[in-house]
Amino acid sequence: MKKTVIYKQNDSFSIKADFYETNHEQAPVILYIHGGGLVWGTREEIQEEMINLYTNNGFALFSIDYRLAPETKLPDILEDVKDAIDWLTVEGPKHFSINPKKIAVVGSSAGGFLALSTGTFKNKPQAIVSFYGYGDLLGSWAQTPSKYYLEKDLVPKELAKSLISNQPITEASVEQRFLLYVYARQHGAWIEEITGVNPIINQEELRRFCPIHNVTKDYPPTLLLHGTKDTDVPYVQSVFMRAAILKESVEAKLITIPNGEHVFDKDFDNPVVHNALQQVIDFLHTQLAE
Repeated sequence: MKKTVIYKQNDSFSIKADFYETNHEQAPVILYIHGGGLVWGTREEIQEEMINLYTNNGFALFSIDYRLAPETKLPDILEDVKDAIDWLTVEGPKHFSINPKKIAVVGSSAGGFLALSTGTFKNKPQAIVSFYGYGDLLGSWAQTPSKYYLEKDLVPKELAKSLISNQPITEASVEQRFLLYVYARQHGAWIEEITGVNPIINQEELRRFCPIHNVTKDYPPTLLLHGTKDTDVPYVQSVFMRAAILKESVEAKLITIPNGEHVFDKDFDNPVVHNALQQVIDFLHTQLAE
């Protein structure tokens, strides 16, 4: 059963989340953050198989929207995620049978980056799961033209700019906005588009938005999953993030998907993927146990 709520709004936007209940009272909650390069995506993208995986194993699920770039820049996007956690903690128990002290954040791709960022918040989750996410915006993979995307047809600048709104956007389909992302990756402009910061002259300002550079000893236990053949987000992003967390003596595990591509989890019936997802459930049960 799904219930849609507005967890944040003002005169120019309202941001929604979908709550999926489980059959447990006072259930632990997974706050799910979709991907899309921070440029597109919606709370409704989460697969039905993944919804059932979580709710059938005793977890309630809270899938959120957030304001998208480039209309909204990363600091405000991170504020939306903070506000989602705060809403779930304070208002959530008034609406749903959940335990606000047992919240895990799960994210995919750009959502994985946002999930990893929650470990640096004041109000942190009890655990983090990152599917093919990234912790570093300073690397050449993010700041220079992408070899993978340069193999695709070049997106004209005029087309890319025509996809940008003059109002905040909180939902957008891949069909609507993917070419904007491709253009940014083809020109090495993605980081500046999503942050508003010139990465060449403002490395230190960008550094504060990189989870990998802001891990402390109170960072939550973290599980990372990544495929070795990921052409969008390099596999080493999860390798390096795990190392940074372990350096602070915090629990961190990386599940490697051999030959796995970006969005490998859509191959739900693959035995390797099935095993990895069972490890996700086991990790969440362990971290959110009584």
